[in-house]
Amino acid sequence: MNIHLSLAPLVALVAGVLILVMPRLLNFIVAIYLIVIGLIGLFGTGHFLK
Repeated sequence: MNIHLSLAPLVALVAGVLILVMPRLLNFIVAIYLIVIGLIGLFGTGHFLK
């Protein structure tokens, strides 16, 4: 049985919870999310899973 965990939905879930708990962090969370998604898009997920 293989379980594949995607990073983008996990990051989105954490960001959403943090925004609900601390709405003032919205700008930072969105910026960090965009940076992470951009890095994943440039380098692919293979580098993070090894």
